[in-house]
Amino acid sequence: MSLEEKAKYTMRAREVWDNYLSTAPTRTPKPRKQAKLVTRCSPGRLFNVIQRLTTEQKAAVKSMGFGSLLDLRCRTLRRSLCLWLLERFDTTQRSLEICGERIPLTPKDVELVMGLAASGKDVVNSGPDDLIADLRHSYDATNHGISVRLLEERLAEPEAGEEFKRSFVLYALGTLLSPTARLDVSPSFLHFLTNMDVVHQYNWGKFLLDRLVCEVSRFHQGKQRAVGGCLLFLQLFYYESISVEENGALAPAVVPFLSSWGEDEITEREKRERELGGYGCGEVVCRERCSDLDSCEFIGQLDRPPECNISSGVEHDAPFEHKENQVEGQIGEFTLEEENMLVFVRNKDIVCGEIELVVESVRKQCRNRDYGCDEIVDYMKNNDHEETCIYGPCSCPLPNCNFVSSSEQLSLHFSSKHWDSGRRFRYNTPLAVSLGINEEFLVLQAEEDGALFLLNKATESIGNTVMITSIRPISSEERFAYNLVSGRGNSSLRFKSVTENFPGRVEGFPKMDFLLVPFCFFTSSGQLNLEVCIQNTTELTADCP
Repeated sequence: MSLEEKAKYTMRAREVWDNYLSTAPTRTPKPRKQAKLVTRCSPGRLFNVIQRLTTEQKAAVKSMGFGSLLDLRCRTLRRSLCLWLLERFDTTQRSLEICGERIPLTPKDVELVMGLAASGKDVVNSGPDDLIADLRHSYDATNHGISVRLLEERLAEPEAGEEFKRSFVLYALGTLLSPTARLDVSPSFLHFLTNMDVVHQYNWGKFLLDRLVCEVSRFHQGKQRAVGGCLLFLQLFYYESISVEENGALAPAVVPFLSSWGEDEITEREKRERELGGYGCGEVVCRERCSDLDSCEFIGQLDRPPECNISSGVEHDAPFEHKENQVEGQIGEFTLEEENMLVFVRNKDIVCGEIELVVESVRKQCRNRDYGCDEIVDYMKNNDHEETCIYGPCSCPLPNCNFVSSSEQLSLHFSSKHWDSGRRFRYNTPLAVSLGINEEFLVLQAEEDGALFLLNKATESIGNTVMITSIRPISSEERFAYNLVSGRGNSSLRFKSVTENFPGRVEGFPKMDFLLVPFCFFTSSGQLNLEVCIQNTTELTADCP
């Protein structure tokens, strides 16, 4: 068949196809709905390890502030409930939209549910690689992470020293408190486990919530099929926030709520949910609990010797040790240090250990005071400020530099100490950069305001993945749109996205949008050439000139 005859048949085929497309009714695509939840959050796995701990090991767990986990009774997640909650999780507002109401989530909620402190220093999982090189080697850490099975083997040993403490925290984070979409534990956690003597000083409530919001956000965006984060917190928060009893009755609760929910209690609760017609048919009662908590007050004098089990398990100093405070049967006055500040609650709904007292409002300095914040905040309501505090600590991204301060001070530090270790750029103006075969990142600093960014690179089987992050507190709401362009001859790859915030250099490659550049776009020496443009706007529709 000649070319002219082939052209006739081709043209006729196109006419028939075009006619079909123009006359066929438009189909409305069905929304994709994930029917089964995939998650690495496994309370049962941690439960089994806890059952085998010795008395000395349990004491070590309490000394780190994780004593509430020893009261874990729930062994399985109710995945249908968790998936239902994930569909109603607003990661922007950090809230659940259920029963016709928007219920905000705060680190204080994590403290009430899980028993983990909601005040203290920020948990920063970034820093110079050389500081954790020995720890990575000792745990056989790969780019994928630390093996959960390896941690289980180490926790089976009877020793209860520093090695046990570090392994337990890693295991608790990887299986329950902050699991990722992968099977292994993130090696970036080693950054805040170099000194086990200060682990109890961290704000674990904020860390857990930040990680959960990040993982759920990625799940909503379809970037990962499995869901990371502590889903047990969401499940138990729902049980405590929504009443399925007649007239919305509130049952007495024990703080932390974690200890109140075993398999029998959860089975009975799920049965009641089905009887009412499914999830979300109850009545929101969490506001009543919160109002009761907010009305509590501290006093500086006890009317009887306290006999209590502190939910976090932290061994605090004299304030709540009745032997030191009791003099000839009387209780003396005491002062509260920020690190030793515990909230014991007395009202019709909350029972905390065996102690009942009234507490008066206490004000304290923001936990970021060492980094320049001079705000004085109310202890019971400090989360609103501290979650958005611009003085949250950020670490210098360069190896061998241990500088940690606010993002503003970090900018000044980098300009004076490392002025020749990065590239300066102007917003909305393209900048040509190059990354050598062994370079994993490049620091970019804005000329206008000194803000620091990281151009991150990771190696995959067919090329390199690249993306840009902003060095500032994770809680910061400021974002920047950016463009990446990689060219080869007449071909080019173009990528638009918005920066995510990290308080330093993150171990491994962050799970977010990236540009994959095949090896064929590299130079003969393996160098990757890019055109970078960071814009002082979040609008992806805007183009660099």
